[in-house]
Amino acid sequence: MNILHIQAGIFGDQSVSRQLSDKIVARLSEQNGTATVINRDLITTPIAHLDAEILLAGGTAEADRSERQVAELELTETLLAELFAADTIVISAPMYNFSIPTQLKAWLDRIAQAGRTFRYTESGAEGLVLGKKVYIASARGGIYSEGPAAAMEHQESFLQGVLGFIGITDVTTVRAEGVNLGEAPRNAAIAAASEEITSLSA
Repeated sequence: MNILHIQAGIFGDQSVSRQLSDKIVARLSEQNGTATVINRDLITTPIAHLDAEILLAGGTAEADRSERQVAELELTETLLAELFAADTIVISAPMYNFSIPTQLKAWLDRIAQAGRTFRYTESGAEGLVLGKKVYIASARGGIYSEGPAAAMEHQESFLQGVLGFIGITDVTTVRAEGVNLGEAPRNAAIAAASEEITSLSA
């Protein structure tokens, strides 16, 4: 099993989503002694956000590419290679301002590539990244799975939408929410999510 671990919690070891994603990777590795793990830490090694120069790099003749285009195109190819080589993808995805971290969005923008991870057909878009399993380690300060704030949830739904668009529909979310509502709710949410992780099977 090849595991791609995408980390996007900005608070290091204090990040709840990182704690949960680490536990998921450990659980999967425990169940598969030959598992290999590629760690892609988007905080310690951030990816440049997509701009016109980066976006046009692939369609620019090799001799005409800027030095930056060459470097960024090489990074994009590395990110795509990591994605396609993975059997399982584990994503630490905290909610920031009702959505995902900007660093995680930068990664998604690099891997969502027409002709590579999806293609347009007469009947619409078709995902090309098939046969993969994703675990999302979700952390939220408030409660967004139900109640009055549910309409402001653009984190898990966005991730599932983008992953589905490129062909990944086997997605399991392990969630700890309400972690900023006090020590007791935080501890209870992390404990419940950790217990859920112990029952995961590779």
